[in-house]
Amino acid sequence: MSEVTLFLDLEGTDLTAEERKLLKHPFIGGVILFARNTENAEQVAELVGSIRAIREELVISIDQEGGRVQRLKQGVTVLPAVKTIAQNCTASLEGADAAKALGYLMAAELRLLDVDLSFAPVLDVDYGRNTVIGNRAFGEDYKVVTEISTAYIEGMRDAGMSATGKHFPGHGWADADTHHADAVDVRSFDELWSTDMVPFRKAVNNDLEAMMFAHVLYPKCDSSPAGFSSFWLGEILRQKMGFDGIIFSDDLSMKAAHSAGSYAERADKAIASGCQALLCCNERQGTLDILTYLETSNFNPLQEISSLRGKEWDRDEERLDAARVLANDLLDIAL
Repeated sequence: MSEVTLFLDLEGTDLTAEERKLLKHPFIGGVILFARNTENAEQVAELVGSIRAIREELVISIDQEGGRVQRLKQGVTVLPAVKTIAQNCTASLEGADAAKALGYLMAAELRLLDVDLSFAPVLDVDYGRNTVIGNRAFGEDYKVVTEISTAYIEGMRDAGMSATGKHFPGHGWADADTHHADAVDVRSFDELWSTDMVPFRKAVNNDLEAMMFAHVLYPKCDSSPAGFSSFWLGEILRQKMGFDGIIFSDDLSMKAAHSAGSYAERADKAIASGCQALLCCNERQGTLDILTYLETSNFNPLQEISSLRGKEWDRDEERLDAARVLANDLLDIAL
């Protein structure tokens, strides 16, 4: 019997009566925060506390990559886009050290608010073709992405945060934003395996805790988009690469997921392919439809999701201060 869970998004900075009820649902395993939920760090800590008071074990998550994708900005460090590391720290060791520092800073400031998980890092390669990726990627060369992302993940773990690699098997070449359009990558499996997938392979070898899939179609590899593909989730990620962490869908409300059908059908296809944790954001009726589907199907709630809760860590003020200086310096250079 498959185990699966769904993450809930929230309407505003406080819980509504409906959300308080939904948080008690056994198939809700976590919460994802967006900018609309984050006035400042103090308010986020209070919101997290109100969620914990209902169900302490829920995984509280956010997208806090830096640059264009940083949901919480007030009361924490404004983070540079990760691509600025390779652009400005040209020596190999210098780049790795900077990446580790920024990974630690990002994760530590969230852990201080009792947020468990940032969906990071982006392991895609920036080919200059896909504006939704762009400087969210660590670089334009898969070798650079591999080296710098490895150090970034080390920094996250030092602050007690698990890492989520995205967007498997690589979103940087397809020239479409999957939030709004279908995306296709016509390269062969061998080409993907020897380039874009190298950072993912390295992360898996280093015991990556979670993986998020791209809503991208790779027609020379499989007839289904990656997030609905047992080839990619099962045969490649689980069997060939040996990944044993949590598999997240990308947002099932995205335009590129519509081809799979209704919200229940999207959830069904994702789960059948091997997905364990579902995201359906900014579409409350879609969330309710998926919950109804899970209730009436032969599934159990995913207990393993608790492995992504924040871990014990030692707060290092000197390290945090040095990382904040670095972040500000990189931001100044980028301006």
